[in-house]
Amino acid sequence: MINRTTSVNPGGAHYFFQGWKLIHQPGIRRFVLLPLLVNIVLMGSAFLWLFHKLNVWIALIMAHVPDWLQWLSYLLWPLTVISILLVFSYFFSTLTNWIAAPFCGLLSEQLEARLTGQSPPETGWIELMKSTPHILLREWQKLAWYLPRALGLLIFYLIPGLGQTLAPVLWFLFSAWTLAIQYCDYPFDNHKVDFTRMRKALSQYKSDNMQFGALVSLFTLMPIINLVILPVAVCGATAMWVDKYRAQLGISHTRHQ
Repeated sequence: MINRTTSVNPGGAHYFFQGWKLIHQPGIRRFVLLPLLVNIVLMGSAFLWLFHKLNVWIALIMAHVPDWLQWLSYLLWPLTVISILLVFSYFFSTLTNWIAAPFCGLLSEQLEARLTGQSPPETGWIELMKSTPHILLREWQKLAWYLPRALGLLIFYLIPGLGQTLAPVLWFLFSAWTLAIQYCDYPFDNHKVDFTRMRKALSQYKSDNMQFGALVSLFTLMPIINLVILPVAVCGATAMWVDKYRAQLGISHTRHQ
């Protein structure tokens, strides 16, 4: 069993930084490796391409700022950069999570067993392949929830002045909540807690989850560090599941045990 120090009422920030410690735990490192490799290859390549194109995209977006708002360009320019980075990082995080989802679920499952003092379930490649269709269906559910809300924010961004000023802030908050859902979903789904019920459970600790998701979002924007953020977030979200949701939902065992 992995021993952790927890405060009386730990918040989302606590679990995010717990994730950095948990990825180094004996017995967990080998399950960290595959999602880590997927993240390094995809996110590394994506951000290299982004930084090559960033100046062109900024110029195109700033060209649509109306003349009467040009005096605010010093403020709108950094907001535009942040918006591009947030949208881009979330898009490629989603793509990475689709590919790495079976490995993330396995990492969460193995970590949960160790955090709760239970015997880690034996999960081989055959079991992993059998669970992949269900895992991908769950990713579709998350995408279906996300797309109309993201589209609404995109439309709002196109409103001259107001959109360019407020949309980056709203997008950051939306990304924080979405990333909390994304990573907390792995332990919930391991126990077949449906998507709607999971979102209701997360809403009970919305402040904690917003903290967690905001930190994941911020660290995803940081070159080099963002290459390891996927397994860190999975481990942090799993620790939060064990402490805040597992008993509440009446779950006392690990999957497949």
